[in-house]
Amino acid sequence: MSQFVRTISGVDHYAMFINGTWTTGHATDVIEVENPATETVFATIPNGTAQDALDALEAAKVAQVAWARLPAIERGRLVSRFADAIDENRQRMAKIIVAEQGKPLNQAFGEVDACGNFLRYAAENARRVEGDILPSDAPKEELWIRRLPYGVVVGLTAWNYPAALAARKLGPALIAGNSFVLKAHEFTPVSGLELARIAQEVGIPNGVFNVVTGAGRTVGEALVNSPTSDLITMTGSNRAGREIYAAGAEQIKVLRLELGGKAPFIVMADADIDAAVDSAITARFTNCGQICTCNERMYLQKSIADEFTEKFIAKAKQLTIGQPLENPDMGPKVSGDEISKIEQIVGDAVSNGAEFLLKGGPLNDGKYAKGHWYAPSVLRVTDQKSPLIEQEIFGPVVPVSEFDTFDQVLAMANDTRFGLSAYVYTQNFRHIMALSTELDFGEIYVNRTCGELVQGFHTGWGHSGLGGEDGKYGFDGYLRKKAMYVNWS
Repeated sequence: MSQFVRTISGVDHYAMFINGTWTTGHATDVIEVENPATETVFATIPNGTAQDALDALEAAKVAQVAWARLPAIERGRLVSRFADAIDENRQRMAKIIVAEQGKPLNQAFGEVDACGNFLRYAAENARRVEGDILPSDAPKEELWIRRLPYGVVVGLTAWNYPAALAARKLGPALIAGNSFVLKAHEFTPVSGLELARIAQEVGIPNGVFNVVTGAGRTVGEALVNSPTSDLITMTGSNRAGREIYAAGAEQIKVLRLELGGKAPFIVMADADIDAAVDSAITARFTNCGQICTCNERMYLQKSIADEFTEKFIAKAKQLTIGQPLENPDMGPKVSGDEISKIEQIVGDAVSNGAEFLLKGGPLNDGKYAKGHWYAPSVLRVTDQKSPLIEQEIFGPVVPVSEFDTFDQVLAMANDTRFGLSAYVYTQNFRHIMALSTELDFGEIYVNRTCGELVQGFHTGWGHSGLGGEDGKYGFDGYLRKKAMYVNWS
């Protein structure tokens, strides 16, 4: 099969992309891709096999040699052209993201724009693959430190930002001289295939970028377990990360894992309350709360807790929920199973004393009869062992707790196995300086809402992952170092 997509009875049937060819590979059946706002199947993908994964890896291995020999500036030009072409396909890409993931259209446009920004920033690093020349202790000798590509990089991406997460990994990997095999999540595979289509059109060489589709237990495991893959970069759940960590041990894989989060949102009494409320709303309910850096638990200093909570709930009630193409504040959750997970967490928490301040929950009648809808909920929690405090919710539900002192809230915020992102609203510079070293998270937002910059460094501590993405530190993770002792005596 050499056709990118065939449309039959209104359903788009996509192929995989291996070594520059659109193919169904060894698949004997397909996986249906559901629109979470309508529960209709709008696309299918090949249910790829382990052999398809191995074929993609082999193609990437062969192509990587010539790709790495290409001058970095030439790789940069191709990746820049890739970014420009994504901009040109902005409308099409955004509507695909809406259809497969469910985020509102304006947020989908933001995701497409992020794709271009990630690739464009990566291309700017083409002249920054730097090493060192160090003096030796011996005469007529120098020590050279070179930075070189790993070889074949495997990217495993989550469903919440399917296009942006792929581009975030793909750009620096390619500029560093690696080839890339993408395994997109089964819920949201079409945007990854669209990226491959665009890459082919702009002239990325065959085999340098491959996309395989199928079940994680089959295709994903084959990609991780194969000795051909040199570096695994994955964004996803803590459970999946632990499984990849264990599987990678057999081959001594280099791993970069961005896993779950449980971000505290701390509001001190001296904060700008209105600004903090607006930020907390954005950080909790954007993409229906399906962001690893979301506001997952709010800690309010007692003297302002009532005022903040009243304003927060008032704004939460005003949020619109509806069809993503109509640009509501919130679209659907990605699947019915995801709603069931939230309900389990909320039910366990209420059984253990959590109190509803705003009771939302599943919506399933009227205009919400089809789709996976969930209205915002806010709960007061006093038990810091509550499931709402300890487990990642990943949806439009937020617990509220109160505290007395800065030291107390630091201890409450740090009492978690996660360590991805945190938020703090305060005008006290001493507190800001203290949290810079004492708040145990890889990324902290001070007096602002969520949203990383391409020149930053997005990294998790603890059970939130290994390594990191973005900026010069993220780029460095796609290069390994070689030391050469050069003696000319």
